[in-house]
Formats: sequence, structure tokens, C-alpha cells
Amino acid sequence: MAKNGGNGTAGGNSPVDFSAMDKVVVKRLSDEVAEKIRTFILERNLEAGTRLPSERVLAEQFGASRPTVSQALRTLSLMGLVETRRGSGAYVLRQPDITMRASVDLMLELEAGSVSSLADFRFWLETLGVRESVAGASADATQVARAALERLRTSVGETSAWIAADTIFHSTIVSLAGNPYLTSIYESVHTAVIAYEYRPWVENDDVPDWLRPDQAEAQIALHEPIVAAIEAGDTEAAVQAVRHHHEAMLQHLHRSRPESAADG
Repeated sequence: MAKNGGNGTAGGNSPVDFSAMDKVVVKRLSDEVAEKIRTFILERNLEAGTRLPSERVLAEQFGASRPTVSQALRTLSLMGLVETRRGSGAYVLRQPDITMRASVDLMLELEAGSVSSLADFRFWLETLGVRESVAGASADATQVARAALERLRTSVGETSAWIAADTIFHSTIVSLAGNPYLTSIYESVHTAVIAYEYRPWVENDDVPDWLRPDQAEAQIALHEPIVAAIEAGDTEAAVQAVRHHHEAMLQHLHRSRPESAADG
């Protein structure tokens, strides 16, 4: 059996082709801290409304800087797990679920140009979810949907609270279909897409223009028709409302990450 030569050739004859080797994904420190905080919430069984330790305490506990902890908390806001209230601190919104998000994130990191495909997949999942939600909607279900919308409305002006409430809103709409597997997959895909969309906010606290307070009514107008259609039992109106929201999300993706415009 021929041995490899020391000059980067196989058997001393042909150069080794490294082009097919998998890329190595380097995990950001803030992502590692976010996972530690997520685990902390699970292990301590922290209920919704529980105030997390201050950024300073979290930084000391996890051996990270306060800016890194801030990034981690913003990442958890994307998941609808935590919201940061100005002048008050960070609060648990809900318990983390065990989902397939890690696999989706890895795929997106390896194939960054696939974000539009992932956004389309998110749309298909939400379309399926809203169809089933309308079909099985009860008075209690419509109240849950309306409450999620009102939470979103009251979050206007606070970026972290808004993004967290938005994630909870869409997850709630899909969960009304009554299939936990669909909800879990949807949440994983949704979170991966908006993590890509809001990466400048997570990394630099750079708030996108469509989240400014003066744009609040336009954002509510993207979500209100979804709830109204569920309340009316109008499947086609619900699907159209979800499509309208999807089209706006694609615009946001292209505006926040210009390099993604070429992959559509």
C-alpha cells in the first residue's frame, strides 16, 4: 500500500483534492452563552415571568463579557424565550422546547445562500398550520390567537420584546393546528430565518428600520389579518394573509442581508 508523500500528494503522484471537504462551522461565543442561558432556564425550571440574573452576574457566571451576554439575550429573544425590558432586565417568556433547531442552523451556516429556500419552507409550514388552525378553530383558540396579537401590539417600541412576541405569535398560530411535531419544526425553521434576518441586531444592537415605533402600524397590519381570518373561519383569507407576511419578510431579508438577494 503506497504511503502519502510529505508534499500534499496522494502516493506521491496526484495532488489531494480538499475542495470536497466539509466546511468547519465556528460557533460564536454569544451563541455558546445563549445555549448556557437556555440550559440554565431548563435546569432551574424557571417559569414565565421570572427575572434572569443581571448581565453582569451572567457574564461572571459564564466567564464572558457583558456585550457577549447582551448578544446572547438578543439571540434568545429571537426564539421567543426571553425579552429584555429597558431599565428592568431580562425575563423568561416561556420554557425552551427540545427542537431540531441545531440541525437547521447548521444547514444554514454551511449553505448561507439557502436562506430564501428556508424562508419558503417556513411559509409552507405556516400555510399548512394556518389551514388546520382555521379548520379546527374553537372560541378558545381564537381567543388565544387574539391574545398573541395583543401581546405583539403592546410590545411596540421595545425591539427585544417585539421580536420575542412576534415569534410567539407565529408559533401560536401554527400550534392551533394541534400537531406538536409541526409546531416544533416550524419554530426551528422560523427561528433560523429570523436569526439570519436580525443578525445585525444580535451582533451590534443595530435595530432595522422596519422595527422603528413609527412603523408599528404597518407591522400590526401584517399580523391582524391572520387573526381576523381565523376568527372568521376563512381559510383562503388566512392563507393570503400568511402569504402577504411572507412577502414582507423576504423584503426584510434582502434589505438586512443584501448578499442574500442573489440566492432568490
